[in-house]
Amino acid sequence: MSGDLHESLRDNVRILGDSLGRTIADDLGQGFVDRIETIRGLAKRGRQGDVHSGRELIEFLRKLPDRELLPVTRAFNQFLNLANIAEQHYRARFRRVEDYKPGSQPVLSELLERARSAGHAPRKLVENLASMRVELVLTAHPTEVIRRTLIQKYDAIDECLTVIESSLDYPERASRARGRLEELISQAWHTDEIRHERPTPVDEAKWGFAVIENSLWQAVPAFHRDLDNLLLASAGERLPLDAAPIVFASWMGGDRDGNPNVTSRVTREVLLLGRWMAADLYLRDLEQLKAELSMWKCNSALRAEVGGVAEPYRELLRRLLQRVEATRDWAKAQLDGNGFEGKSYEGRSYEGGPIIENSDQLYAPLLTCYRSLCDVGLDTIANGALLDTLRRVAVFGVTLTKLDIRQEASRHALVMEELTHALALGNYRDWSEEQRQAFLLAELESRRPLIPRRWECSAETREVLDTFRVIAHEQAEALGTYIISMAAQPSDVLTVALLMKEVGGAVSLPIAPLFETLDDLNRAGDVIDRLLALPGYRVLVGDRQEVMIGYSDSAKDAGQLAAAWAQYRAQERLVEVCRGHGVALTLFHGRGGAVGRGGGPAYAAILSQPPGSVNGSLRVTEQGEMIRFKFGQPDIALRSMEIYACAVLEATLLPPPAPEPRWREEMDRLAALAHRSYVSVVREDPDFVPYFRAVTPEGVLGHLPLGSRPTKRRQDGGVETLRAIPWIFAWTQIRLMLPAWLGSGEAFAARLEEDGGLEVLQEMRDRWPFFGTYLDMLEMLLAKADVGIAAYYERRLVDEPALKELGDELRQRFTQLHSVLLAILDQPQLLDQTPLIRQAIEVRNPYIDPLHGLQAELLQRNRDADGAISGELSRALMVTMAGIAAGLRNTG
Repeated sequence: MSGDLHESLRDNVRILGDSLGRTIADDLGQGFVDRIETIRGLAKRGRQGDVHSGRELIEFLRKLPDRELLPVTRAFNQFLNLANIAEQHYRARFRRVEDYKPGSQPVLSELLERARSAGHAPRKLVENLASMRVELVLTAHPTEVIRRTLIQKYDAIDECLTVIESSLDYPERASRARGRLEELISQAWHTDEIRHERPTPVDEAKWGFAVIENSLWQAVPAFHRDLDNLLLASAGERLPLDAAPIVFASWMGGDRDGNPNVTSRVTREVLLLGRWMAADLYLRDLEQLKAELSMWKCNSALRAEVGGVAEPYRELLRRLLQRVEATRDWAKAQLDGNGFEGKSYEGRSYEGGPIIENSDQLYAPLLTCYRSLCDVGLDTIANGALLDTLRRVAVFGVTLTKLDIRQEASRHALVMEELTHALALGNYRDWSEEQRQAFLLAELESRRPLIPRRWECSAETREVLDTFRVIAHEQAEALGTYIISMAAQPSDVLTVALLMKEVGGAVSLPIAPLFETLDDLNRAGDVIDRLLALPGYRVLVGDRQEVMIGYSDSAKDAGQLAAAWAQYRAQERLVEVCRGHGVALTLFHGRGGAVGRGGGPAYAAILSQPPGSVNGSLRVTEQGEMIRFKFGQPDIALRSMEIYACAVLEATLLPPPAPEPRWREEMDRLAALAHRSYVSVVREDPDFVPYFRAVTPEGVLGHLPLGSRPTKRRQDGGVETLRAIPWIFAWTQIRLMLPAWLGSGEAFAARLEEDGGLEVLQEMRDRWPFFGTYLDMLEMLLAKADVGIAAYYERRLVDEPALKELGDELRQRFTQLHSVLLAILDQPQLLDQTPLIRQAIEVRNPYIDPLHGLQAELLQRNRDADGAISGELSRALMVTMAGIAAGLRNTG
């Protein structure tokens, strides 16, 4: 590895690469390893400008015998995964989670000092952190290409690197760690990296819970301990015991939008799994506390509770242990029975003894122990492992995460249509919006039930109602928000409120409409304004409203630049509307890992939001492979949480400036130009869809068993029915990254041709975080793109002259954008300010390039065989996709 990469990172890449080479040599012989090295050498020289080597690489790959295609793809895929491990290890060790611009991610201590300098009293800082509510929502969108069994091996490899680095004075320990490292890499090489079956929604939920068990369970108390120490030093007090600035929610097992595999039974099972795993984790904590809290001094409150026993803390913990153990056994019995009926369904009784039903029943005995220790002068003990467990309860509750429920608005409308028809009230679908609102509000106020007890409805409607019954039977703290995708009118929200009242009983969840398309974003403020103006609705929701902003579908619908500006304007309008109604607004950002889905460094993304939109409250999705990259290891998770806390605190206390009127006019114009350009290609060019299907692996993506839901919302139709994730994933595989940039080049070029255009764009870049962040994300994507690779896919896979002409036009558009972006950034090359990212891309390219060559070849062979290539070649094709995704990282 060349350049300025840190020496430890370079050394670890070498250690892992050498070990992989030895493993492959043991399995397939040194001759095979030599061929791998020949391929890598040709790719490297090709990257250095040697055109002959580039052509020779393609010829070498095309001549490989079928029996070697799979092991060759596996070798390069494994190296890229090992390189990711080395980089993750480096980032954890040096607290570099998001290598953005230097100085753009202050640690919390620096931010607190800046806030104090700006006039914020220490007490206000404590209050803001105590009341902060950042919810990170773990989602199972299908971009995590690595199997869970391999992730566990990779985590163990990372631990070996830690031991090796910390054992300079203990050669025997380092030697043992190297031996273990060699074993783990051999295990990984001899493990199939591609799942043979799609994960179920329950599998996905188990993977999410594993992230909590293996990483966040350690990181959360460490984060609070660091925060406590910082506040003690700067403000003289700790964070309140029940404060939880950052909590976790989940969509895994609750997101049924377009996923027929997520049913009411699945949701119930996932909720039980959360209860079971939470109880199991707390049992480990409580066993440790029972072993350690052997002291006899206690206050009168604890003595009154346990009597005259010699070890009062152990006695109280013993009782609590019995109840938590009963809870674990109850959850397991429910899961094993798989019936979910009877009293046990209600969650109120269990023959093994009383169970823990809510967080207070777990928190209160621990708090009694804590206060007693403090009262008798044992603060040091109180603020040790006991405080860590109290912090965990405050964050994870007794369910580990709050489970969100998401369903499409049309499914709720279908219920109302069937119901009004069955009751002879007319056809709900034919009613105007005003008629729907009047009906729904009247029924919300009515005391009589609307839904007949023995109503014979369709299976689709029954499933919707059964989901609300699951909500009714759950403790409220187990559930998060009910999200309505494709929401367009106030009636979409009122319908969910009515169904929750009719079926959900006493449990009432926050309801968040999700505005996704360009038109929906443009109308979001007016929809919420009309909704909050309804007195009957305000009685239901009080003074809080949550709104979800969709990034994926809006970018796919309108192009990235137009979508980004629509998202910004929608947030501004929502802030204004909610302020006018006296309602506290929480914005829920549905971001993905890819820039085309709102991805990018969290700190910059939060600080680029409109002023006032982050007011101590924020929800944001963490999706696919980004969960592992941000939260898969305790040290990385700790830094990620600090970044979120920093960003939300800064956006609250030191918000970014509002855009100047001339900047807004500029963005209106740029967005309109970009939108027209994007639509002219994606929607209006008749060759675009055939080109997309011909040049990308979109047609075989459905065979890659990444996630539990289909790649399309509907199985008929064209690109418009394709989900945003495979849409972006397919373009990423050929390195064109089209969804993230198409349209931007024409918009910027038009302004640069006019007097003063460059100056105003550079002014916006320097003074407006929203625009500066957009350019930074665009810069990173262009650096990862490669039109030469995209052109090779076209040469190998596209025959029609008209399609090739379109491909040439797209590459010209890319080249134009590359040129104008460098002019706006005033840089000689991309990523000039972020050398680590640039060097990481350069280092990976010689390992990704052969995978591109092999993928194009395998795609052509698959088409020649009408999709019937051998199982081994099909698997090799899947491995190329996994390897390219691993090498490029933020693919979804």
